[in-house]
Amino acid sequence: MTTDAPLTFVSRRSLLEAAALAPLLGLAPGTLYAAPAARGFTHSVASGDPLQDSVTLWTRYVPAGGGSALLRVELAREPEFASILARGSARVGPESDFCAKFRPEGLEPGRWLYYRFTAPDGEVSDVGRTRTLPEGPLDHFRIGVFSCSNATSGWFNAYGHAAARDDLDLVVHLGDYIYESKLTRSDALPELVVGRGIQPHHEAVSLLDYRQRYASYRLDPDLQALHRAYPMIAMCDDHETVNNSWQHGAANHDPADEGPWAVRMGAAMQAWHEWMPMRPDPYSRYELGDLASLYRLETRILARSEQLDLGAWLKDKPDPLAAAIAFRDGPLADPARTMMGAAQEAWLAEGFAGSVAAGTRWQILAQQVIMGTTLMPRDYGAWFPAGAAPTEQEKTELDLAAKLAELGIPLSMDRWDGYPAARARVLSAAQSAGCDLVVLSGDSHNAWAFDLDNAGKPAGVEFAGHSVSSLGFDKRYSGDPQAVARSYRESNPALKWCDTSRRGYMVVDVRPDRVTNEWLFLHSRHRRSLELLDRHRMQVERGTNRLALA
Repeated sequence: MTTDAPLTFVSRRSLLEAAALAPLLGLAPGTLYAAPAARGFTHSVASGDPLQDSVTLWTRYVPAGGGSALLRVELAREPEFASILARGSARVGPESDFCAKFRPEGLEPGRWLYYRFTAPDGEVSDVGRTRTLPEGPLDHFRIGVFSCSNATSGWFNAYGHAAARDDLDLVVHLGDYIYESKLTRSDALPELVVGRGIQPHHEAVSLLDYRQRYASYRLDPDLQALHRAYPMIAMCDDHETVNNSWQHGAANHDPADEGPWAVRMGAAMQAWHEWMPMRPDPYSRYELGDLASLYRLETRILARSEQLDLGAWLKDKPDPLAAAIAFRDGPLADPARTMMGAAQEAWLAEGFAGSVAAGTRWQILAQQVIMGTTLMPRDYGAWFPAGAAPTEQEKTELDLAAKLAELGIPLSMDRWDGYPAARARVLSAAQSAGCDLVVLSGDSHNAWAFDLDNAGKPAGVEFAGHSVSSLGFDKRYSGDPQAVARSYRESNPALKWCDTSRRGYMVVDVRPDRVTNEWLFLHSRHRRSLELLDRHRMQVERGTNRLALA
């Protein structure tokens, strides 16, 4: 048995810089941890990062004196703990924000298991349920997929709905598990800010800030229920650090006011690794029996090139059309620009080839941002309610985006659209290996289904998920959702379906001959409810790399 230390891929130099910067960020050395009034087991339990023979177990325990404590851990086949499979211990203390991890090894594959922690004073944590990954022949595997859960934008009904069902094998979070932004952002509901006790009120910058934000989010009962019910594979998108982050910075990070990027990023990632039931690997591969290889990617801070700024490129250019063409054929097409870096690209290509050679039926990418191309629709009139018209500024911006779309310049430079050469390398690797590729994406807050082509040939399909609670397209444009979706499909032939107005989660059902995705839609903005409002299904049959209605 092994106990996981709170490791991260933050350098020692970054941590030293953080310590030196602490007085500037308002941090006293003895108070670098979230300090709720509660003592004992403050945030229930969680599990994640499962393999066939191991899984990470997590809890948070604050001793009465605020010091360190040694917790006992038990793992059993049944919730009554009549037959204990494994015992161990995990230490908590202020150096890890009182978060404890324990990773039992040598477990049987494909088993549902139950776990609990016991404190020195005899207090016992909630009981959690987890599962090791299966091995060998498998006829189905079902995954719940989540992304973008802003606690001030809406309720976490998607978590609660998934926790209440009993037919999932695993849950995957594609990123934006927390939002670092200030609580007065334009989409924040004051009643949620106050009622849920989200801290701190300002934007998270320091280690203490990020720890407090996780502590606030993890008090949500629906999120706690999800973590108790299923193991989670999680990854970071940008809001775990800063909006629109990349390798050496972020659009919303100002070094003059917020300190060195390496320090802030180091603080954010340290808090993430403390609070999430994950090992320190930035990217990893999971085998779902002989059904699928699941690849968890890192596309944000490990090696991502800075997002291009088309507006700055076009500014003051005497011939905007010529400048736009130069942008498309120059910086945008630059093969040196990367989302993952050469090492991760090589790891993924090798993984594709090995998976197919082993006879594994599906290759699934779990990653952060949309891979399919999204061009601005030619007709955006439906984006506005009847009787409403765009402002002059909106009309200018939308007309420009439509003209750029005619040149093949996409809407967003933060998605794979902003890194077309890197995208082509990933899809080429999948084609060369003969993959049946399924891409799972988050970040956009809306639901999309794409056929993915490369060099004029099918390369895979993409199921892009809507958010748990974060507002999407509907935050800015409130026209008829059906008309909005139609305008997008008409301008983007590879886009087979979309929904731009509702929240929820996805369920991916993997079987030997097909993968079916179901988008589930629930209340979010103003009502805490597990009522299912609607659903939509699409599927891909093995050997086609093409979407169809299910």
